[in-house]
Amino acid sequence: MEPSEAAVALDRDVFMRSLIRELARVLEDVIGLEEAAGYVSLVSQTLGGDINEQYTKALSVDRLDRGQIAAVMVDLKRRLGGDFFVIEENDRRIVLGNRVCPFGEKVVGRPSMCMMTSNIFGTIAAENLGYARVELEKTIARWDVGCRVVVHLRPPSETQQSTGREYYGDLP
Repeated sequence: MEPSEAAVALDRDVFMRSLIRELARVLEDVIGLEEAAGYVSLVSQTLGGDINEQYTKALSVDRLDRGQIAAVMVDLKRRLGGDFFVIEENDRRIVLGNRVCPFGEKVVGRPSMCMMTSNIFGTIAAENLGYARVELEKTIARWDVGCRVVVHLRPPSETQQSTGREYYGDLP
């Protein structure tokens, strides 16, 4: 039998997801979960800006409105193999659910990988609306059945407990 005929579960997608999982594992093991999440955040913030630029150009707008932001979040995750959907959308927040992670089974046990979602969503919302705070209430990475992501569109008041990661954009 030739190697090309062997039943090996390997293609570019599987390899890339495995690579990212192992990078996350090494970072989490060596420097800890919080610091690993920080490194993933740096990379994904740049990706979020690039993705936002692609969508605003494709939609011929300077800034996305709230409805477009929610639709972009769902669409970009669909393009990556996720199954995100809008649970709620109003002037205070966008709540998304997800049944399938774009990283597939490779995300389980690697919560630092969820910073990709947090930062890309947070960056897109903040660049268009000026502010976002993303809470990852449930994640497949933490062994939940699905994900629940809350993107807050207003800063918390002094009396509200603030959880999640905050993002700021420049508004004219």
